[in-house]
Amino acid sequence: PCAGRCGDLSLVALLPALRRRLGLPAELHVVKAPARECSGLVLLSGCHRATERLQQSFSRARRGGRFPATYCAVTVGVPAEPEGEIRAALRWQQQGDTAVVVPVPAPGRRSLARKEVKNTLTRYRVLGAAGGCALLQLQPKTGERHPDISPVSPCCQHGPTSPRVSPAFPEQLPVHLTLLLCPALGDHEHSSRVGRVLGVPFLLPPEAAPTRAQVRGGAGGLAAAPRAPPDPPSSSQVLDEELVARLGLSPQQLRRLPLHLHLQRLELP
Repeated sequence: PCAGRCGDLSLVALLPALRRRLGLPAELHVVKAPARECSGLVLLSGCHRATERLQQSFSRARRGGRFPATYCAVTVGVPAEPEGEIRAALRWQQQGDTAVVVPVPAPGRRSLARKEVKNTLTRYRVLGAAGGCALLQLQPKTGERHPDISPVSPCCQHGPTSPRVSPAFPEQLPVHLTLLLCPALGDHEHSSRVGRVLGVPFLLPPEAAPTRAQVRGGAGGLAAAPRAPPDPPSSSQVLDEELVARLGLSPQQLRRLPLHLHLQRLELP
């Protein structure tokens, strides 16, 4: 992970040693990094002015309708459309002793103004598909409600829409992939929200899906960040026998299967 509690092994804890190893005079700090569960690029800087310029550049790119961060994901399931946009209003919601992220079908102006709810957007494109799985390119955004954009239900929309947005909402991509009915491979938390009847996927409501408090690691909910590094889940993502056989994984290995979500590219000035 990028950060952690005192004593935890994390990228931030290793930055002083990395600076000494590279012989750099200035302290390093993280400008951009993937979420804890994801892999991918990490952008470091030893100059506060350069960091500010990069952050301003990311903000200008988002305001201009561009997508500065590009991810790749391996999904269980293939989207019905080869490309499109996933749009949903998201919020944190307490379920028992666990904070989860849930979609809001019709967010009100007040909740958006108070930033209790945020409109989120992810552009996706299918790069390839085989054996019931797909490789997706993902470009996430998050933002408050723009006056020209009416509230939308959590569904997939296709077409050129460019709301004014800010950086991605925590756990946005895994949640959006469940709304697409194609959870990421290795998603032991959110994939339980996608059920199947006669092989046809459907979305379970948040209250019907098991949460981390109910089934460790098989959660449909999301724990609020920051959080401690997760233990290996005792219940893993449910995969069909054919896919498990192709992966060649034992049940113990399947429980440790990492989230196949990778920060692939950053758009720099």
